[in-house]
Amino acid sequence: MVRMSAEERRESVIRAAMSEFARGGYYGTSTEAIAKRVGVSQPYLFRLFPSKKAIFLAASARCLEDTRKVFEKASEGLRGEEALHAMATAYSQLIADDPDKLQMQLQTYVAVAAAEAAGDHEFGEMVRAGWMEIWEAAHLPLGADVKETTTFMAYGMLVNILSAMEFPADHRVWEGLYLSAQPKGGSARAQSPS
Repeated sequence: MVRMSAEERRESVIRAAMSEFARGGYYGTSTEAIAKRVGVSQPYLFRLFPSKKAIFLAASARCLEDTRKVFEKASEGLRGEEALHAMATAYSQLIADDPDKLQMQLQTYVAVAAAEAAGDHEFGEMVRAGWMEIWEAAHLPLGADVKETTTFMAYGMLVNILSAMEFPADHRVWEGLYLSAQPKGGSARAQSPS
């Protein structure tokens, strides 16, 4: 059996942490559960990351980075409405294929709110910076139009909420969204916003 390097093990911890935190949130997830999922001891886990907070920050940063990369890849060489629909389709596919990505995003926002309320601004600073990278990844392909970018991101957050609440693909709440943002099997009556 080939031994993993510390960097490979660190990577496996981030992936495991995303799954565990997606389900239990920051406060409801133990480092023991993460260590067990990876197959390492807690002391080894803390050699890779100095604290639970550091693990959560790494998992949150990865989640935001993955979303940004999906937008960048989907919109490569495209502009305007073509880019919008390519990014919406790619994002919808991302959260359909890996629901932990959506849950991790939502848990990240909850953790930021709790940390900010407690006077800890490190979560918020990192998440806001990562979120702005996502915003910028959408902004340029959408013609650097602030209104278009804001509308696109607002629709994305609505998709997050509707998906998290598991509204069925054929439910009427999806009808006003871009067809490309609807779950597979959604209504064909969707329209682009004007």
